[in-house]
Amino acid sequence: MGVLPCLLLVLLFGTRIEENAALQCHCDRCSANSSCTTDGVCFVAVRRSGSQLITEGRQCVPEVELIPRDRPFICAPSSKLDTGVYPTCCSWDFCNKEPNIGPPTPPTKSTPPMGPVALAAVIACPVCVLCLLLVLAFYVCHHRGLGAGGAGALHHRVPNEEDPSMDHPFITVGTTLKDLIYDMTTSGSGSGLPLLVQRTIARTIILQESIGKGRFGEVWRGKWRGEEVAVKIFSSREERSWFREAEIYQTVMLRHENILGFIAADNKDNGTWTQLWLVSDYHEHGSLFDYLNRYTVTVEGMIKLSLSTASGLAHLHMEIVGTQGKPAIAHRDLKSKNILVKKNGTCCIADLGLAVKYNSDTNEVDIPLSTRVGTRRYMAPEVLDESLNKNHFQAYIMADIYSYGLVVWEMTRRCISGGIVEDYQLPYYDMVPSDPSYEDMLEMVCVKGLRPTVSNRWNSDECLRAMLKLMSECWAHNPASRLTILRVKKTLAKMVESQDIKI
Repeated sequence: MGVLPCLLLVLLFGTRIEENAALQCHCDRCSANSSCTTDGVCFVAVRRSGSQLITEGRQCVPEVELIPRDRPFICAPSSKLDTGVYPTCCSWDFCNKEPNIGPPTPPTKSTPPMGPVALAAVIACPVCVLCLLLVLAFYVCHHRGLGAGGAGALHHRVPNEEDPSMDHPFITVGTTLKDLIYDMTTSGSGSGLPLLVQRTIARTIILQESIGKGRFGEVWRGKWRGEEVAVKIFSSREERSWFREAEIYQTVMLRHENILGFIAADNKDNGTWTQLWLVSDYHEHGSLFDYLNRYTVTVEGMIKLSLSTASGLAHLHMEIVGTQGKPAIAHRDLKSKNILVKKNGTCCIADLGLAVKYNSDTNEVDIPLSTRVGTRRYMAPEVLDESLNKNHFQAYIMADIYSYGLVVWEMTRRCISGGIVEDYQLPYYDMVPSDPSYEDMLEMVCVKGLRPTVSNRWNSDECLRAMLKLMSECWAHNPASRLTILRVKKTLAKMVESQDIKI
């Protein structure tokens, strides 16, 4: 009963369909008269420079790339991370010629009244299409397990490096992530990739497998053009944490070999659920927590892990003054699960969602608006007893140093000396429960003044004895008595020289 009205619609509007298939647009990369023909829309990307709009790129976009059809991703500017470049789509001939495009005013003409056959077609055909879509949606959900999370469905997609959906006018074929990052650091502002490039990368990643879960959401291993990346997927409830972490990672001059390499941030919304993605470098060893659970380390390996972590923390803590300067940043949640181990045996610091920034010009501390707090086991005494001055940035720096001392303790336990090594354990494992409360930690750290248990063998080995002295000066009860991170680096550098270690 619904077939006849649909056929009538095709007859009534067939002429219009042919017109859409012959849409002509300006094209910067086309050799034929700088124009192209498409069955989709014309596209232009513009960048605002003062009061002017500057054209970044013009081209045709085929209909198959308009996903979703009513509001294509490629045409929609992001409301979260605005870099000043805006994509615009239009659907009349050569409408993308100028950056300040706008639809022409159509000529006024009288519309004849709709006949009964056409009216029936207009009503019946959408109903038929809707029913068909509902049947298809039920089939997909039932047979492919497309749940509300969405990530599982992407996992079933077979990766293909020749997939045409992986190509994009803003990223030429053959371009690698290393190329993009290099171009950004040498010619850009140093604050991250352009918004359009970030969104393009994020939306062409193929998720492979889930590699971890946490209170924020889930971490997946993914692939982009054959390169492995890590995708941290936040739940919609953690939007503040996602936005803050993306904001911190895109701080000017933040990129450093001992800080996790940020690639892209994007929000994906299909109308029923929202995913917040943060894409970064992938490190197969995982976190320092995982690494120390699986492997023991030599003295050389222990010093490489501790020195590289100190280097990353020193870069965070340091303020770089200048027009392209970097504010001083304190981590506030440093622990072995938030430090990743690279292939070369060095570390990089991750999870900057709780970080605070310091503006020396205004003497203000930028604290994130988040319900999240740090990990109780790694909290400094002044955080536990609430004596920390929240308006004094140096107080956050010293709290990081305390946490760093506990991480060094974890590394030292797994260092082999004289053929002896301890099992991996978390700090205070023998003093508090597996999920300690504030009261548990306050009692042990502040009231009793206890610190993690030290093995007797550490005092009989020169290197381990030096590491014991280092961590003890980091976790001192009085923040003013703790080492600065630069002093930590110098101490470890001397150990490298004395042991003739190649870093």
